[in-house]
Amino acid sequence: MAILRGGKRIGGFDIRLGLPRDRSLDNVQSDPRLRQKAGGNPESTMGRFQAMVNEAEGFQRKARFYVNFTLPKGVSGETDEIQGFSTETQLRAMNQDQNKRRVQAFCSEIAMPSREGVQKEIRHNGPTRKFVYDYTSPEISATFYTDKFMRERTFFEMWQKAAFSNSTHNFNYYNDYVAPLDIFALGQFASRDERDDITYGVRLFECYPKNISEVTFSHTANEIQTFTVTFSFRYWVNFFLDRAGSVDIGQSDFKQPTVKRAGGIFGGLISKLPPEIRRAGRDVLNELRRKAPIGRITGGRVFPPFRIPPLNI
Repeated sequence: MAILRGGKRIGGFDIRLGLPRDRSLDNVQSDPRLRQKAGGNPESTMGRFQAMVNEAEGFQRKARFYVNFTLPKGVSGETDEIQGFSTETQLRAMNQDQNKRRVQAFCSEIAMPSREGVQKEIRHNGPTRKFVYDYTSPEISATFYTDKFMRERTFFEMWQKAAFSNSTHNFNYYNDYVAPLDIFALGQFASRDERDDITYGVRLFECYPKNISEVTFSHTANEIQTFTVTFSFRYWVNFFLDRAGSVDIGQSDFKQPTVKRAGGIFGGLISKLPPEIRRAGRDVLNELRRKAPIGRITGGRVFPPFRIPPLNI
């Protein structure tokens, strides 16, 4: 609300002037605060920490992951003659994309593998040195929800059965029952519209479901049934270091705000006037644009002798 306000009608136009109480929004384009970066001092400890968090586009969340399982080539639809049980029907169901996605989606918990460099102490002169001569990775475990048909458990039972026969008790070739397993961490990039994009990933080579846990039932609890699978594997690699090459990362600087400036010849001149006269000039020009013959024909889009864009002052 203005401190003083007055108006006068001149030639069919209402010219109003006033003294506003607040001038903080005058000359917004040249406000020095717009040239400041968001956040605190970038050279301080908190500023550098904030830049690191911004560059990473946030922290990784434990619930943002995806697992990709692949059945080995040794899984077949052969019939176990002694037990009279055929896996052919289950095989066709498990190989369907929707059932494979169900197994992957029902993975409620999994651990990415660790790696340990095995060292040996050797002493030549003085304190000993520890030389790396091997590296190992322990087995990992994954927990799954299961539906009432326990199709998720059947998926891994078929994979496990590819290594041996329940009837002949013979064992298959190594390459027929091992398969790769992919674990991906998910996130969202500021430069893309995808909500879930791969930000980190590992592949386990020559993986096998060594142990499928028991499934317990009880009348004391009516909870969702789960089971655990322990996987053994030979080694693992980081997709971005060993396979994909590089990974897209964020930027440490904040985006600078942009101010839309008034365009056109008259718009540029009027924008330099005081706000009271600027409003009066805007009303006069818009009224002339509507009443001029050329402006009436073109709907106010063309005004002689110049083309004037709409004034957003």
